[in-house]
Order: sequence, then C-alpha cells, then structure tokens
Amino acid sequence: MAPKRGQMTHRRTKFLAGAVLAMLVVAACSGHGSGTRRTASLGDSSVFDPDRQAPAAPIEGAVAGGTVTVLSDGGYGLDPTEAYAVEQMSILSGLVTRSLTQYVLDPDTGRMLLVPDLATDIGTPNDDFTQWSFTIRDGVRFENGAEVTADDVAFGIKRSFDRKDFPSSASYSNRYFLDGRTYEGPYRSGTYYDGITVDGNTLTIKMARPFPDMPYWAAFPAMGPIRQSGSDPETYWRHPLATGPYMVEAFKPDQSLILVRNEHWDPSTDPGRHAYPDRYVFHFGLDHEQIDATILGHSRAGETTLTPANVLPGDYRTADELNRVTVGPGGCTRWWAPDYRKITDLRVREAIGYAFPYRDAAELVGDILGVTSLPGTSILSPAFPGRKDYNVLDTQPGRTDPKMARALLQQAGYSPGDFPLVWPYDKSDATAVKLNDLFVKSFQAAGFAPKPYATTSPEDFFQVNQDPDAPLNVRILNFICPDWWSGNSWLPQVVQSDGEWNYSFFSEPAVDKAIDHISALPLDQQSAAWGELDKTVMTDYYPVLITSYNGLAMLHGARIGGMNAGGGVGSLIWNDLYVMQ
Repeated sequence: MAPKRGQMTHRRTKFLAGAVLAMLVVAACSGHGSGTRRTASLGDSSVFDPDRQAPAAPIEGAVAGGTVTVLSDGGYGLDPTEAYAVEQMSILSGLVTRSLTQYVLDPDTGRMLLVPDLATDIGTPNDDFTQWSFTIRDGVRFENGAEVTADDVAFGIKRSFDRKDFPSSASYSNRYFLDGRTYEGPYRSGTYYDGITVDGNTLTIKMARPFPDMPYWAAFPAMGPIRQSGSDPETYWRHPLATGPYMVEAFKPDQSLILVRNEHWDPSTDPGRHAYPDRYVFHFGLDHEQIDATILGHSRAGETTLTPANVLPGDYRTADELNRVTVGPGGCTRWWAPDYRKITDLRVREAIGYAFPYRDAAELVGDILGVTSLPGTSILSPAFPGRKDYNVLDTQPGRTDPKMARALLQQAGYSPGDFPLVWPYDKSDATAVKLNDLFVKSFQAAGFAPKPYATTSPEDFFQVNQDPDAPLNVRILNFICPDWWSGNSWLPQVVQSDGEWNYSFFSEPAVDKAIDHISALPLDQQSAAWGELDKTVMTDYYPVLITSYNGLAMLHGARIGGMNAGGGVGSLIWNDLYVMQ
C-alpha cells in the first residue's frame, strides 16, 4: 500500500526486494553521550508496573534546555490514528501524544516496562478478558488548555475502526472489539457505538472475544484522546492536538518538523515522560551518507544531533570508538515464505533453509554482522518472553550448506535441477538485481532450478508478492515487526490459516486450534505456550525460513545524553533525551 499524505509505509508491510538479511537483537550495550553504556530489552509480557506514579523520576545528570536536531531518512504524517511506522509511533508516543498506557525504560534492569499513561492503571479486565475498563486521570490537558475527558479518549478510540480514512493503521479494534467488523468509526457509522461506554472518568470497552493483550494495544497512539471538533482526517495529520510534553510548531511533510514545549503538559500527571530539551528540529528524507557525516563531523551543530536510522557499516567502527553509537534491540524479523500449497514436502522446505546465502546476502547489502544482523532460527525473536532457543536445521544458524540441501532434495525424489524455485525481485533496483544473482547462484549450487520472477517496480513487486495466485512458490517478507512482546501479536499473524502475514499460505487445523486456545489465556500463562508452539510449528512443518532478526545502531552527537535503544516497538526511546550543557 502506498504511503498516505507523506506517511511512511506501514511498518509491518514494508516489503522490499532486498528482504533477505540477518539482523540482530544485540547483547551488546548502547552508547550514551555521557559515556555510559546500556541496552534496553524489549520487555516481557509479565513486566507491568500498573502502580507507577507521576511524575517520572529525574534522570541523574540531565539538565533542561537546548535543541535536539534529528536527521532521518523517513517521512510521515502525524495523525495518531494512522500511526503505524516505528519511527512515527515512537515520536508521537514519546513526545507529542498520550495514550491509555505507555512504555518506560527501567534504568535498574534495562527492561521496558508497560506503565499507566492517561489511565490511572494499565486497565481492569473482567474474568474472561472480554471487557476492559480504564479510569482517566485528572489534570491532563490538550495544548489549547482544554481538559482531556474520557469522552475525548472514547472518540479517539472510535476513529481506530475507520479502515477507509486510515487504511495503513493497526486493525486490532476491528479484530477484537465488539462489532469491530461492522462499526466503521465516527465519520461513517456515527459517534454512537455499543462497544464503548463512558461513566464519569471511566471508559469501558467490550470485546468480541477474549483480548488479554489489551494493555499493549492501549499504548498505541490510536488509543488516546482526540477532540471531535477539528478531527478531520484530511487535515488532522498535519497538527494533532498535543497532550504530551511537546507540540507541533511547524511541519512540512517529508521535509521538516519542529516541536516546542507544550505549556499545558503537567509532569505531575505523567508517570513516564521527561521534557528536558526546549525543542526538537527534525529533517526528513536525508541520505545516510549525509546523516553520518553531520553527526560524526566536528561541527558544533553535530554535537546536539542524532538519528533513529542505523549507522552505515563503513562508519560503525569510527562511531563506536568515539562512543557515538547507541546499540539495542530492534525486534523485527525477516523471512522467506515457501508456498505451503505448492512446496508440500517438508524436506524441500528445509532444503531451502540450508541453501539460503545468509552471510553473503547480508554482506552484499552492507549490514553490520554482529551489530545490526544475526541469523534467525525461531519465528519468535530473542525479544519475546517464552521463546525457545532451538534450530531445526543441523547447521549453525545462518550457515549455508548446499550439500545438505542436495541430499534432502534427493531424499524427496528430486535430481539436481528438477525442483524449480520461483521468487519475485524488482529489476529496477540495482541492489535487488545483485541479490537475485546471488540467490540464483546459491540455489543452483544446492540442486534447485532457480527461476526468479522479474517485476518492474517496487509497487509491482509488492503486488505480486502478496498475490496468492501469482506464479510463485516462494515469497519474500522484509522488516515484519511485532506490535508488542506477546506471541499473540505475532504467531497468529504468521502461521494461522487467516493470518495477515501468512504469505506461506500455511494451514493446519491443529495449529489454528492451538492458537485460539493460547490467545485466550492470561498473559502470564501465554509466554511458555507460545514458545512451545513456535518450536512445534517450525520442527514439524518448517513453514517459513527465518533469515534474520534486526538490531539498532543509531548515531548521536557528543552532547546528546540519555539516548537508549529498544522502546516499546523497537526504536529510539525519546522520553529520556537531554542536551548536555
């Protein structure tokens, strides 16, 4: 789907022809401008702090004042309902808009905690998780001074059902909330909706089925307040009414954004955010060479500049020696998806896993092995609680073994060159062409008959890749990221018969039944069950070839303090930044 109104592509459907690399959820530390190092974990489904009180504890050594300059290769709109790109969501949630819940970094453990935000806790469910209630705290105001009410939050949530005005947004309200398949939001179905009721400061949400993960969904920008007046989707994306510590002063889509202090943000109502810098100045659409040169140069401006983009491989060693790079977990996964309807023999699917050129592909596109890339094995990335550390293949993770691939093909009854592999690539992209040549060479050496399917543009690639009737038997997925750290936001999407990212068209009734059972369990009982199911699915069926997990390696200037990587969605953590004077 094309970006809307300058918004960056949907963060979990950003399919690229170079979707092949191994990336890392690192065990290394993250660099700070202050010279200390630490890494933020992506969290645990049991790591909630529902009693966290406001204001947020001060950061030792942090001072108020100064301007943070942010250089980015991206670009996006600012409507909280539409927000679904990692960088976009993190900026809105960390700086501009508030939601029912939020993520904060625990400085003692390095883990991300889910804590209250607009709500006084992280939500109260009924016994079977088909109803959730949130009480909105007093004293929260919009940037215009109007007090935030439970009705404002209810209206904001109702917008999240609208798939026509916000086609790239997350669809959890539609999937889990009462009448989510028929209610189309306030602009098409009206503001009355049976699934949300307001009683004073308390709003109650009814579910169509059990939804134990609601506290996670509650942290999305879409689960926050929007006043009905002035909420037109055609214009609101330019200047959302701020409830966080910063508000929009100026915004030129795809070019620049200036955030200044929101005088009506009261830290005594906010358990998670700090607001040390006076302002943030964003520049979008820059190339990586320009970003790295600015931050690693010797200019005064570069000292207070950072980027949420990964450092170029050639600049990484210099950045690390200067302590100018923050490293942390990304949480996203990349995979190839053999068509389960067409490649029916488990041995052939595993042969693809042995044949894949993991390291060569990563080096070809310039990933930093051991920093931004690590071969993957399980569907759940290392960030997930309950994940099992296993490898279905009899090789080290990320090791290519053409001899084993040929042996498996022979066992399955195929002589060298008998079994065709057909995957798409974008011939208009020079890197994709080089990767395609690498794939052809690697799969041919492993005994397959590679027959790549050329597309003529990124859009053409995307359309062919998602078409279930396309003449392919392998599809490529790039940067597919979980929305939160419960298997419920991941495995159902990948391996359930009707999963949104089930590009293998994998379908097994026993797996569907297991997913339905686990997803209704309390969160503290889900983690181990998801880990076991992950291992069972990959061992018994091998429906996807995991090529990578990603990591973050973000540059910052010498006077940027409090910079951490991880975040609730695998991103820069904006809450704690400050400029060293």
